[in-house]
Amino acid sequence: MPPSVIRSFRFVGRLLAATAGVVALVAVFLALIVATDGAGSGFAAWSATLGIAVVAALWRGRRRTWRGRLVPFLPVFVAAALTLSVCVPTAPTTRRYPSALPFVTTEHWGLSTGSRVAVYRYPPTSNSPRHRVPLVYLNGGPVRGISVLDHHFLQRLAGEGYDVYTYEQAGGGRSDLLPMDQYSITRSVRDLGAFVDRLGKGRVDVLGFSAGAAVLTRALADPAIAAHLHRAVIAEPGPMDGPTARIAGQKGRPSARGIAPAMTGPRSTHVPRYAVAFGLMRLGLLSPDNGLVGQAEGDNAFTAADLGSDTASGYCAQDAHRIPVEDTARNFSFSAAASLRVQQTVKDSASIARQLRRSRTPAMLMIAECSSQVRQWETTVLADDPAIRRTQYMPGVGHHMWNGLSDNDQRAAAVITAFLQDKPAPLPNYPTRADIPTFLRDHK
Repeated sequence: MPPSVIRSFRFVGRLLAATAGVVALVAVFLALIVATDGAGSGFAAWSATLGIAVVAALWRGRRRTWRGRLVPFLPVFVAAALTLSVCVPTAPTTRRYPSALPFVTTEHWGLSTGSRVAVYRYPPTSNSPRHRVPLVYLNGGPVRGISVLDHHFLQRLAGEGYDVYTYEQAGGGRSDLLPMDQYSITRSVRDLGAFVDRLGKGRVDVLGFSAGAAVLTRALADPAIAAHLHRAVIAEPGPMDGPTARIAGQKGRPSARGIAPAMTGPRSTHVPRYAVAFGLMRLGLLSPDNGLVGQAEGDNAFTAADLGSDTASGYCAQDAHRIPVEDTARNFSFSAAASLRVQQTVKDSASIARQLRRSRTPAMLMIAECSSQVRQWETTVLADDPAIRRTQYMPGVGHHMWNGLSDNDQRAAAVITAFLQDKPAPLPNYPTRADIPTFLRDHK
């Protein structure tokens, strides 16, 4: 074999060995990140990995010339640089709150629970009869700012004569952060009760959407809070308790997930630090209160594009190529860590079915045709809450039922206002409790 070929083989072999060394050191680093829960912004894992790598390089070069002893250090330097990028913040580490919205005033209310939340009000704006009962909106998330799309829908409801109040749940949007161990579904329910008390207008109607609908469902099962609720609209609820959260059921008609164009814009998950942090948290390998990326930094870093196909899953497949922009970059806010913490407390919670069966607050359930929610999350609420007076199955819409497309906002508002005013429903009362088995069997 010619010497040039032999040299080429040797070079390739050394290159592969060096690459394998880099991969092995990165794997050790990630394992140590998990083992230390990201302590010291990842520097504890980085220092230990570097120490292991240096010792290994010295051992490999112990019988070589001084120049040969430097060769094993090449993968060490490469791996050290790669892993160091996971330890160095590129987003501010103190919370940068979204700037004020130009069309509504932001107030901050301190609640009796200790939460300090951002509050928005849309007073009645039309000549329509004004409704004496205020309407409170609970957005989804769980710990997320209220999107501009949702704000526009609340303006529509104010145009129907409602005095609309909403607040961003603790840690979301412009609301103050909580210590990570204080986020829980129980705290969210207590905050709702404290908000209604602070509002001081007697009983209120509440519209809860997605994670906000789960908070509302649990509030209906708490007699002390339910006593202050006039009517409840449960729209596309998430799981209400641990047993429900563990149901691996079916979903609605096909959504736009996987077929909609990819979201544009910057992604924090393209930065090694946040890709590692958010990825390991999602896998359950890092705690929400980890030492790698603090809550404030994670909130600052996370972008709308990071949600990826989650946004598309809120729309029907036929709307895949006309999904609206739900929010602006300046208003968008999502706390991945706090949301995972709240979701985990739901999974860990006991059944509330017995308490919910004692509910007497008139309620309505809204279900989207192309829902990305597990159907049993919705039908369990229907089965267990005897005070649900009607169900409205919304055709032609996905999880985000009011979305600015076609007449979707108008149809959603008509359903909500008809129930709050105790008027005939625009749609059939479907599914009823008796319909649940066939509803699930027919994959509606």
